[in-house]
Amino acid sequence: MIAVGTIINSKKLVFSNIPATSFGCCRKVTSSSTKVVVPIKAKEMSLKTSIEVSSNEGGGISSTDDSCGSKRRSTNIVWHKCSVEKSDRQELLKQKGCVIWITGLSGSGKSTLACALTRALHSRGKLTYVLDGDNVRHGLNSDLTFKAEDRAENIRRIGEVAKLFADSGIICIASVISPYRKDRDACRSKLPEGDFIEVYMDMPLRVCEARDPKGLYKLARAGKITGNLLHYLNSVWPIRYQFI
Repeated sequence: MIAVGTIINSKKLVFSNIPATSFGCCRKVTSSSTKVVVPIKAKEMSLKTSIEVSSNEGGGISSTDDSCGSKRRSTNIVWHKCSVEKSDRQELLKQKGCVIWITGLSGSGKSTLACALTRALHSRGKLTYVLDGDNVRHGLNSDLTFKAEDRAENIRRIGEVAKLFADSGIICIASVISPYRKDRDACRSKLPEGDFIEVYMDMPLRVCEARDPKGLYKLARAGKITGNLLHYLNSVWPIRYQFI
């Protein structure tokens, strides 16, 4: 038997038991002594991975820009809308999903603030999740380097994940260096107005360099990091917000 849910008047979900054979996924094997239901294994089917695309045919695969400026390769896709929306999840959690994006120099205290903030919100009964730049590179972004294009992709992916958390009704706290305004603006554009809160850790460079938790400043001073890192760090920040 298989339990099947039926929605009645869009409010009640009623479950009923229906014989599995009704779906054609099982067959009965009978003998003189007993009846046994044996699952039928699905056949493995080959699928052609090459798709020919011409300018006159739709539904192909090509490269196009989405609303956030990133390349979207698939064009034969549609957004499937669900009856349970962000407002429903927020009502369930009794909070508003959003992204708190903490940006600043290495050693400015982003991760420390993110963890302190999530603890404070947790103690007030709020559901949060921290996306730490280094932590994400252990898994989702482990295939990315620190080249310019990979750093941009790193921020893009974190922005997409943060958007999903916010849409689920969770308060997502992203702690990422993210020095370039265009990258942060792209992440901001993924969310409704007011759901992206940017916090800049306005910490003096000398303090960050004295901490130097990753040894980046030491490497820069020794000329072991290509490019003028200190100029790069100081030249691309947004309007400064003093966080107290």
